[in-house]
Amino acid sequence: MESGTDIVDRVRGVLPLLREHALRAERERRVTPEVVSALTDAGIYRMNVPRRYGGYQTPLRTQVDALGEIAAACGSAGFMALLQAGCSFIAALFPDEAQDEIFASPDVRVSGTLIPDATAVAQEGGGYLVNGTSGFATGCQDADWHLLTVRAGAEPLWTAIPMAELEVLDDWHVSGLAGSGSNSVVARDVFVPAHRVLPVGPLLGGSFPSKTNAADPFYGMPVLLLFCAWAAPEALGLARAALAEFTARMTQRGITYTFYERQNEAAVTHLQVAEAALKLNCAELLAGEMVELIESKAATGDPYTQLERARIRGQGGYLTRLCKEAVDLIGSASGASSLREEVPIQRIIRDVHALSLHSFINPATNLEVYGRVLSGLDPGTPFL
Repeated sequence: MESGTDIVDRVRGVLPLLREHALRAERERRVTPEVVSALTDAGIYRMNVPRRYGGYQTPLRTQVDALGEIAAACGSAGFMALLQAGCSFIAALFPDEAQDEIFASPDVRVSGTLIPDATAVAQEGGGYLVNGTSGFATGCQDADWHLLTVRAGAEPLWTAIPMAELEVLDDWHVSGLAGSGSNSVVARDVFVPAHRVLPVGPLLGGSFPSKTNAADPFYGMPVLLLFCAWAAPEALGLARAALAEFTARMTQRGITYTFYERQNEAAVTHLQVAEAALKLNCAELLAGEMVELIESKAATGDPYTQLERARIRGQGGYLTRLCKEAVDLIGSASGASSLREEVPIQRIIRDVHALSLHSFINPATNLEVYGRVLSGLDPGTPFL
């Protein structure tokens, strides 16, 4: 791999493997080693690694396309890929000394957690001693490094810790995105040197300690808005997969206790598939508008208004709702046979429901944030 220009094509080449392993990933509660290896070989983990380390700094539009392909094949693999790609971006904002350690391999896999459940105590001579448990550490079992959010007094910090220094709890027993391996990680008296610490507060204001990346427009894109953009293809991919599965099945089955021997001949099917497709189309338009704004701001260097930031949060939540509605509509039209484990629709339904519960893209929460700003109030959160 010499460049990331064809990363979407490379990802498409491994989609059959992802589909084949999706059920196994759910049963094993983690993405299979074969899929992790295939995504690594495709270069998915290099998308946000700095070029000086062999990374790609892939354009956001291309990242969204690649992540959407993965999510359509396996929701759990897609969720893990977006979280680890995003965490690599955050790692590129750490002090350069930390980056030299983290990006010793451009194919490094970085997991992370944002909720500061762990604590950090400053040590004499510098650095912190970290203790605590942090949940929802997606892909931690296949990560090399983990960005653990801690609280040092009242200040939230991201700390970069080798996974070998953390314990992984086998506690990911869930109904949706079950294969994402989002277990809890535990730090027990882990020492983190000062150069592997990134203060969250200044980062939200656009300030970060990396000197080599400070002037690079790519790393000037706001992290929290990027997570809205990275999460969008997960919802879109799941909805696309559900629609594709439904249209393939509706010519092979009838509607039980009716005269329809082929579901695609029924008027109710026409209404259902049309509405689902249009909800997906609207969601795609919102995602495109979101990505276009983030990329244009990166190109021009123009600052964001608070309304623009809140709108991106709102768009991320609303497009997730549209995708969930489309998948729910398809699920209700798929019949009892779709409940079988080997039929992807039932898994897609559970995955998109799980995704919509994520605190950062929860539709209700994000609409409230946007609505507050539209109403002339503060957004009610610093996470913009």
